[in-house]
Amino acid sequence: MARLRDLYKSSILSELTKEFGYSNPMAVPRMEKIIVSMGLGKASREPKYLEQARKDLAMITGQIPVVCMAKKSVSNFNVREGDKTGLKVTLRGRRMFEFMDRLISLAIPRVRDFRGLAPDSFDGHGNYSMGLSEQTVFPEIDIGKVEFQQGMNITFVTTAKTDSQAQKMLAGFGMPFKTSQ
Repeated sequence: MARLRDLYKSSILSELTKEFGYSNPMAVPRMEKIIVSMGLGKASREPKYLEQARKDLAMITGQIPVVCMAKKSVSNFNVREGDKTGLKVTLRGRRMFEFMDRLISLAIPRVRDFRGLAPDSFDGHGNYSMGLSEQTVFPEIDIGKVEFQQGMNITFVTTAKTDSQAQKMLAGFGMPFKTSQ
């Protein structure tokens, strides 16, 4: 079983129940899924970028990514309908907790000039989004083989009703949020 799932069941669940006064254990907020996505504007002109990003994202998440296509043509961005514009992976269950563990304990500490995650990146419904500017912060990626830097967006989807409940739960997992000073 994943380490963070055990942590949730053993301590975070009881802390959230006490703090927010839940009577039903099914009402306590929990992680639903994590969505990792990469926007690849270069991919429509250079297929090798898409292939390299696909390999990197598969290594990072342990799951084969889905290719996203443009729904509309946008002449200002030189994008035509049907162009390959990005990749995404939806993680649930064991893989979600394992990815979250690697993100918190290995990848985030390797980010250069890191001063904490912004606590205002919640969407108002208990979901949190963050971005990484390069894929090389993950230990699975061999820095010597990287041809181009590629950023990614990571969204944590929870069952929390409010942002404060979701932030308390994610902080319990060890997410390093900035503290206001």
